Amino acid sequence: MPMTAESNRSNSLSPAGLPDIDPLETREWLESLDAVLAGAGSERAQFLIQRLEARLRDRGSVALAQPYSAYRNSIPLDQQGAYPGDLAIEERITAILRWNALAMVMRANAAYGDLGGHIASYASAAEIFEAGFNHFFDARDLVYFQPHSAPGVYARAFLEGRLSESQLAHYRQELAGGGLCSYPHPWLMPDFWQFPTGSMGLGPISAVYQARFLRYLCDRKLSGANDDVEGRHGERHVWGVFGDGEMDEPESIAGLTLAAREKLDNLTFIVNCNLQRLDGPVRGNGQVIQEFEALFTGAGWNVIKVLWGSDWDALFARDAEHTLLRIFANTPDGEYQTLGAKDGAYNLANFFQRDPALARLVAHMSDAEIDALKRGGHDLRKLHAAFAAAKAHKGRPTVILAKTKKGYGMGSAGESRMTSHQAKKLDVEGLKVFRDRFHLPLSDDDCAALRFYRPADDSVELRYLRARREALGGYLPSRRPVAEPVAVPPLARYAEFALRSDGKEMSTTMAAVRMLGGLLKDKGLGPRIVPIVADEARTFGMANLFRQVGIYSPVGQLYEPEDASSMLSYREAIDGQLLEEGINEAGALASWTAAATSYSVNGLAMLPVYIYYSMFGFQRVGDLIWAAADQRARGFLLGATAGRTTLGGEGLQHQDGSSHVIAATVPNCRAYDPAFACELAVIMDHGARQMMERQVDEFYYLTVMNENYAQPSLPAGVEADIIKGMYRYGGHLVSGAKTVVRLLGSGTILREVIAAADLLANDWGIASQVYSVTSFSELARDAADAARWNRLHPDQPARISHVAQQLAGASLTIAASDYVRAYPQLIAPYVDGRYLTLGTDGFGRSDTRAALRRFFEVDARSIVVATLDALARSGDLDAARVTDAIGRYGIDTTASAPWTR
Repeated sequence: MPMTAESNRSNSLSPAGLPDIDPLETREWLESLDAVLAGAGSERAQFLIQRLEARLRDRGSVALAQPYSAYRNSIPLDQQGAYPGDLAIEERITAILRWNALAMVMRANAAYGDLGGHIASYASAAEIFEAGFNHFFDARDLVYFQPHSAPGVYARAFLEGRLSESQLAHYRQELAGGGLCSYPHPWLMPDFWQFPTGSMGLGPISAVYQARFLRYLCDRKLSGANDDVEGRHGERHVWGVFGDGEMDEPESIAGLTLAAREKLDNLTFIVNCNLQRLDGPVRGNGQVIQEFEALFTGAGWNVIKVLWGSDWDALFARDAEHTLLRIFANTPDGEYQTLGAKDGAYNLANFFQRDPALARLVAHMSDAEIDALKRGGHDLRKLHAAFAAAKAHKGRPTVILAKTKKGYGMGSAGESRMTSHQAKKLDVEGLKVFRDRFHLPLSDDDCAALRFYRPADDSVELRYLRARREALGGYLPSRRPVAEPVAVPPLARYAEFALRSDGKEMSTTMAAVRMLGGLLKDKGLGPRIVPIVADEARTFGMANLFRQVGIYSPVGQLYEPEDASSMLSYREAIDGQLLEEGINEAGALASWTAAATSYSVNGLAMLPVYIYYSMFGFQRVGDLIWAAADQRARGFLLGATAGRTTLGGEGLQHQDGSSHVIAATVPNCRAYDPAFACELAVIMDHGARQMMERQVDEFYYLTVMNENYAQPSLPAGVEADIIKGMYRYGGHLVSGAKTVVRLLGSGTILREVIAAADLLANDWGIASQVYSVTSFSELARDAADAARWNRLHPDQPARISHVAQQLAGASLTIAASDYVRAYPQLIAPYVDGRYLTLGTDGFGRSDTRAALRRFFEVDARSIVVATLDALARSGDLDAARVTDAIGRYGIDTTASAPWTR
């Protein structure tokens, strides 16, 4: 470790850099502390230190201590305990795994050249994984694996007999049949991976909310016949192995305070601190491990550092002046990376021999012995002690900061190199060096051919590996795809008010919340519903749920709420059902995902219903929604106050015009924009039955509005068409009309379309057919499926899509929605005749609904003018009538397009 200017400071300096003006007094204080430690123990010593710090603050002095400890292992050698496993066998198994992971990536790239893959991340984390797999990862536990280390997990499953050699040979070749996906993807390997972590940063926040959801199930006593959900004693543990660079993602730290606040001691993070991001050091000019200790300590976590391997213990014991710690504290990570990439001779010359005290410490050591000094994350003894301490710690979550080398074992080809992340191959000589370093029983030909190595089934290694997993309950990762189905009550029982509304005014948001309240009362399904809101439950009319089901809190309610005398007062309870996550859409979505995948994770099907401002869903946390889709989530997302013109007064950042376009790109998301409560009821009933009874791996995005208007009763026989995405709602027959136009509307803009049909008939004598489009995206998918089938089966009778059935012929079709034009444009390829779309492209504005619809040209009058213009351009109408309409309706022809303003 190279010296810096700071390394020459005297030992009489404090960690904060202050001089020791009275060494005798300092020694007396330290001796007193030693006496307390010897006589009363660590807890008493910590208490006294805390009281001293408090007194210092009371006297007006700012605390000088940094919020992190010395740059050394948190667990002293005398508290480490004996290692319970066979180190020699475990190290041989780890070496085999390293080789097979390396061979897997290299073979894929040697054969095809462009498949990619990563070697260095697993090389740094292999011992971390093996400490867990051999001693701590119970089969019932939940593990979030560092995504770039997937080859190592595959390599272990190969030794376990759960993956074949052919599967390893087809890494990143999924289309060849039986191949393995790049990162953890439950959608692609539904019996293997549990959690998708490939979008870095999503794993940490998901792990936090998963651990909290386990507590939620326990506190609500929802174990039932499910053996996996137990009381707090012996509960399942959530482990997350994450990269240090990954912790820069905002989502990685978004749940830290919640985990501490709710005392989630069933949660452990292991941060693989190899000090490198994808292109270079994480904190080249600083120390990321010390930064993390401050971060996690400040958030309320228990922090355990595993920095140095066992070979360093003797050096620390002999370093009476703490020279090592002083220099470690002043060595930036960029220097540590350089040292990691160099050999023992370089380290000896550039670190130890530049300080006389350090030179004396290692005077008895050779270059090779210096080179063999391990970082703590590569020492199974140190890792076991940290894992055990984390599992035993109560009252707080724990983070283990394990210092490793990226590309450990790859030598000059990738160990601690700037290019480690991009390293995908070693030359033959490099492979031989790798083999020799880890004492692998491979010939030169085996190395050159990149042959996988698997010992015989009755070998010591495989017998040991199987025995350890048997002791821990079985193999993981492993995913189960189904749970016991849950019956959904008849629709009329909870939604009769919507089916038979007879013109009563309400918003679809109000209707959705009322239906939710009705479902919560059902004895079978009710307890399985998980209502979730980020904040503003009152905005969405959910205040009645405060009393009906309560807000979940692991400690109940320790105060009397200000509105205690109100019938809708705020009520927190240990068995509360509503999850109110605060102003944290990412956390709420992670919470939703934990509930939406409970059927697989816990064998207990739950139905989460997360309601939020629609603008803050797919646009803001779309990556988390995509990860939920990968994880085969089942549940409802309710985008409330949806559309660009329904949220009067709020303006640009709150008005959603794009979520349905994004939702259409998620393959297993069924997205609907119903105009009426009766349509919403039909869709919710269908979705609940699909997910809870038929166990279909899909989830539903429903947009609902806060606009009150008259709600019609459900027309007879349209239920199936509502689900398919469109049904004939009405229209006008006009005597003597030569043309019938088709008007399509979705969501709240359907009412503008209906009004436009009235104007066309009354003012212009034009007949129309009006269609309610509940989902342009579902229509487009169905039409695309039919088109593909017809293309591939020219000798078979053609399939007719729902669009073609509903919109037969070449009549003019006008479609309008409260979203950008690209949304109704989804079905354009499948509509015969001219098809014109109107939408809300552009930035939102603060104004009334009527003004906004006129601005975006989706109001009834704008729809009429667009229809007349299209008819005129096709020769079906005199163009002068378009000019008349523009004048009659007061449309400003000088204004620029809304999407340019």
